[in-house]
Amino acid sequence: MSRVANFSIRCLCNVVNSTACGSGSSSRLLKSVPFHQRTVPEPRDQKLIPSSSRTITTAFKDRPELQLTLALIKPSVCAYQPDVSAILKEIKQSGLNVARSKRLFWTSQEAHEFYAEHRGRFYYDRLILGMISGPSLALALYGPDAIQKWRSMLGPTKAYKSKWQHPACLRARYGLGDTRNGFHGSDSDHSAIRELSLVFDGWDTQWWLDREQGKLPVDDGGKLNPLGF
Repeated sequence: MSRVANFSIRCLCNVVNSTACGSGSSSRLLKSVPFHQRTVPEPRDQKLIPSSSRTITTAFKDRPELQLTLALIKPSVCAYQPDVSAILKEIKQSGLNVARSKRLFWTSQEAHEFYAEHRGRFYYDRLILGMISGPSLALALYGPDAIQKWRSMLGPTKAYKSKWQHPACLRARYGLGDTRNGFHGSDSDHSAIRELSLVFDGWDTQWWLDREQGKLPVDDGGKLNPLGF
């Protein structure tokens, strides 16, 4: 029986709580505010910030700094849904959280744009062909030191090497070869910002992180920001 990718929001939500809606605070709905009025004030004087804002900021102060990273589950792994479900469970158990998820059907142009920095490498054509061979699953993961934590779960880029040196890592268990290694993870904050913006249509990751960490002013009603969510 051929292995067919079969993703659904219900499936993802059964494994990772609220992946389609984001984290708890980000799942609240936008109020009906005209788009041109949706601005976040930046008071220059601390006295201008409502007392409720200072209280919430203090509550977030002792929490670890959050980080976002892009995780891609490539077509060679997505071809078999039970493997995808098992991987999502591992992500949840690792302490990483899912802010956004998206099923990708990349065109050749989109794959070329994403992997532009690899252009000219001997494996480049095989990499592009692999990424457009079927659907991928993109996850925006967040948590303290999320970039390094996800890359540690993946293991070395070369899947064959991983099978000997790190047999428990994801690439050792699910990778098919050094090019079709099954996964991608951002390697730095700069890469994460670029990749998340490409995959999630210009997503402002810094604003999202500031909101999650209580760094945005709030109104006296205790909302997370003036937009009401």
